[in-house]
Amino acid sequence: MVTKIRHLGIVENIKNSCLTVRIVQTSACDACSVKANCHVSNVKEKLVDVQNLRNIPCRIGERVFITGSTSMGMKAVAWAFVIPFMVLCSSLFLTMYMTKGNEVLSAIVSLMSLMLYYFIVYLMRKRLSSVFIFTLDSVEKQLMN
Repeated sequence: MVTKIRHLGIVENIKNSCLTVRIVQTSACDACSVKANCHVSNVKEKLVDVQNLRNIPCRIGERVFITGSTSMGMKAVAWAFVIPFMVLCSSLFLTMYMTKGNEVLSAIVSLMSLMLYYFIVYLMRKRLSSVFIFTLDSVEKQLMN
């Protein structure tokens, strides 16, 4: 099983040991041989803050590899999808039970619970950013030598 997530990116900014790296996030369609005729492929650019813990020398505009753990990816999925789904469903069913089937009120309470959840996640963003850390793995030209 793969224990690391690895992306190729371009250094956009350097501030001490923290880099801002632009990575291209692609969908599975990009590996397809008929993607030029399909028009469904999805490509997004993301800016990611990366720690240069090993002090690898690099410059702005240089291509680098960044890594993160797969457990970090699983935690991100849990925080973004699993927990909100559980909050939505549990608040819906609990409110439906407490109001003896008032669907409109239950839907409103469920959506408000979801909004509260995302507000709490927003307030915890600094703490969460210390959990979701990408590190600089290597500079692309170093791998060629």
